[in-house]
Amino acid sequence: MAIVSNFDMKRFGKSILWTVTALLFTATSLAQTEEDANEESLFHQFQEFKTADEKMTFFFNAEDLYRENSTYDWLELVTLNLNAAIKNNDKEDIKKFQLMQARIFYDLGDYDKSLAITKDLYEEIEDLDIYLVSKLLDLMDDNYGQLTMYPEQIDIREKKRDMGIMESVAFYDIYSNLGMYRKAMDDYIANVKRTIEENDFYGQAEYYNNLGNYLRLDGSTPTALSYYKKAKGFADVFLDNVTRKKSENVLREAFLLKGVIEGNIGKCHVDLKEYEQAIPYLEAAINRIKENSNNNREYASEITENSLAISECYLLLKNYAKATDYLSDNLQTNTTENLLKKNRLLALYYEMTEDYKSSASYLRKEIRIRDSISEHESQLRQQQLSTVMMKNLKYSQDMLAEQKLALEKQRNENLAKDKRNSLVLISLLFTLLGFAGLVYAYLKSIKNQRLIAEQKYIIENSLVEKDSLLKEIHHRVKNNLQMVSSLLSLQTKNTRSKAAIEALEEGKSRVKAMALIHQKLYQNEDLSVIEMQSYIESLINSVQSVYKKGGHNINITVDAEGVELDIDRAIPFGLILNELVSNSFKYAFPHGDENGKIYIHLRKNGEHEGYFEYSDNGVGLPEDTEERANTSMGIRLMNRLANQLQTTLNIDKNGDEGVRYWFSFK
Repeated sequence: MAIVSNFDMKRFGKSILWTVTALLFTATSLAQTEEDANEESLFHQFQEFKTADEKMTFFFNAEDLYRENSTYDWLELVTLNLNAAIKNNDKEDIKKFQLMQARIFYDLGDYDKSLAITKDLYEEIEDLDIYLVSKLLDLMDDNYGQLTMYPEQIDIREKKRDMGIMESVAFYDIYSNLGMYRKAMDDYIANVKRTIEENDFYGQAEYYNNLGNYLRLDGSTPTALSYYKKAKGFADVFLDNVTRKKSENVLREAFLLKGVIEGNIGKCHVDLKEYEQAIPYLEAAINRIKENSNNNREYASEITENSLAISECYLLLKNYAKATDYLSDNLQTNTTENLLKKNRLLALYYEMTEDYKSSASYLRKEIRIRDSISEHESQLRQQQLSTVMMKNLKYSQDMLAEQKLALEKQRNENLAKDKRNSLVLISLLFTLLGFAGLVYAYLKSIKNQRLIAEQKYIIENSLVEKDSLLKEIHHRVKNNLQMVSSLLSLQTKNTRSKAAIEALEEGKSRVKAMALIHQKLYQNEDLSVIEMQSYIESLINSVQSVYKKGGHNINITVDAEGVELDIDRAIPFGLILNELVSNSFKYAFPHGDENGKIYIHLRKNGEHEGYFEYSDNGVGLPEDTEERANTSMGIRLMNRLANQLQTTLNIDKNGDEGVRYWFSFK
């Protein structure tokens, strides 16, 4: 309806007919192109088309347009066609060639010039056909994103939605660029996850890589690393699948994605100070991206980031020759962040090699660059963030307003219907006096409905108050448990007995596990359940803070996404998991945890049943485990907690290769 209101019906019908015809023509042309690829280049095929419509459709649908001729060759060719259209005063053709010219400027990285052309075309959007409008808005969206003009980018996306080009609007890339990584991840999951098929391994790899990016940028490096490894697994499955034919372009894109993922894994290891583990991933990523990118500017930043990361590894490992190989002057630093990092690494290199004059010089460069941009960027970022949030609020308000209008319309219809019914009843009252009793019953029912509505209103208000009280109770319980934990910490400092200290630390860890349950409850909108993925991650971080000397290099995989438990099941479950993780940190890896792995799996087998599994690859359980079970407080505690879950804790011993605990629960 929005499109029809903005365009003349005849022009709209003509544009749709032209678009379908052009797409069919292009499909036929592209099929023929594949057969004659060795005989004629895309550049010459473009010149053979007679009309601007055919040339534009071919231009925007051809794959790898610049594989044989450079962007400058295409710019010269399109400009010649544009000049010819201007000479003939053909306004429709002028717009088509201007749009192609804007696209080439974008591919060259001249976003300002590209945007200037598209803005001129945008002013005449009412006169453009829907195909041209779609390509125009897509290009403006890309330009605003590259120029960090996020409020304008949001306006363009809302325009695409209003014109029916997009069904819904997503802003996760904008949130990420503004540093709102958790909000970006939530919006990304909401808009993208449902669109990926289960057997779409490439899509799954891309999805988990992006989730890892949001988590790494938000500081959750261990969790991000697990998502990157999952993404790499899907990428390997896609590339190893020989049953599905893949074109050369598809394979190149898949290898590029794998290279990006390997680089991200390497950067996670750098953040975790695991430099020797990071280097193979970073080297593989650089080589793979260079082999498949064909000097694509889009991937130049990836190569730079990986080169800086690997240089940092070699510097901190004191391999200065390797470090300087990756810090060469040929390294492209297209972004301010990469330039600052390069200067910092050069300053560190000269400091470590005792060339303090050069080190000070690079530090001064970094300070000058940072001072020149920090204040401006900070103000601009605050303005953009404020504008984006206002637009997001306005978008939500518009949605609510639309819903309110729909409800108001329905209410008016119901009122009109009630009025008609009343008139009928009144006419029946005067016509058929014998139905007086029926009328009385009807009026009484109306009164009852009003009483029910009033009672419903009172009950709803009461439920809201009770929810607030419950949140306050959970908050206070959490605070009280934290106070207990603090008291145990004080007692630990005043105790000299090693056994007593360990017992107090174990008690403090258990108290924190229960406090975390109440914290998650009062933070949730739904007070009846707890989202277990985030709770388990928070619990692991809490246990790591207790055992500061161990556990930080263990690769922990948590698979509990989408599982929710009520408080009666969450508390015993959390205490059991607390005991298991604590035991792994204390006993499973006595010779170091460099290769340590912990796997935590939780799933629902229906509405009221679930399955839990915990395993590590440590030294395993001692031979006298069954005898110790009668005296060990931890094992007895876990068995009693399992009884609360109406289940039995099962233990599988794997000799010297770890242990596995599992149980099903209701």
